[in-house]
Amino acid sequence: MEPTEVADTVRRAAAGDKDAWDGLVTSFGRLVWSIAAAHRLGPADSAEVSQTTWLRLVENLDRISQPERLGGWLATTARRESLRLLRLRGREFPTDDESRLDLDAVGHAPTPESLTMDRDRDRRLWHAFAALPENCRVLLHMVIVVGPPYAEVAQALDMPIGSIGPTRARCLERLRRLLAAGGTTSAAEC
Repeated sequence: MEPTEVADTVRRAAAGDKDAWDGLVTSFGRLVWSIAAAHRLGPADSAEVSQTTWLRLVENLDRISQPERLGGWLATTARRESLRLLRLRGREFPTDDESRLDLDAVGHAPTPESLTMDRDRDRRLWHAFAALPENCRVLLHMVIVVGPPYAEVAQALDMPIGSIGPTRARCLERLRRLLAAGGTTSAAEC
C-alpha cells in the first residue's frame, strides 16, 4: 500500500470499517509475524505477540498521529511485545531435538575453549551493535534478522527503497569499525 492509501485505510478502520481493518491485517500481518519470529519465539508465542500487537492497534487506532507510518508503528509495537514476552518467559529456546543443543556446526560437541570464544565474540558483537545509532540498529535488525522485502522495510521505516541498501552498507561499516575498536568507539565518532 502507498502511504496515502495506508493513512486512508487507518482512518476508515478507526471509523469502524471492517473491510479497512481486514486490509490492514492483510497488508501488515506478515511484517508483524516476521518480527515476532525474528526474536526466536515459537509459533504459539509469535501468535501471542501478533495478537497483542493488533490489540494495541485497536486500542490506539484513533490516536495514531501519522497513520501513513503505520508500518513503523506496528514494527515497533511487535518488537516491544516480543521483548516483553521474552522477559516474561526467560531466554528459553524450546526444541524437539535437545541433542542439537550440544553440537557445533560440524556435529561435534564444542570444547570449553570454543564455547568461551563464541561467547566472547557474541558479547563483543552485541556491545558494538548497541553502540550503533538507533536508526542503524533498527534497519539492520529488519533487513538482516527479519528479512521482509525491501518495499515493506521502506514503508515501515519511511525511507526510499533505493536508500535501504546504501544505508545498510554504511551501518555495517560502522559496526565493523566499532568491532575493530573493541566496541569502545562512540556512535558519534563513526
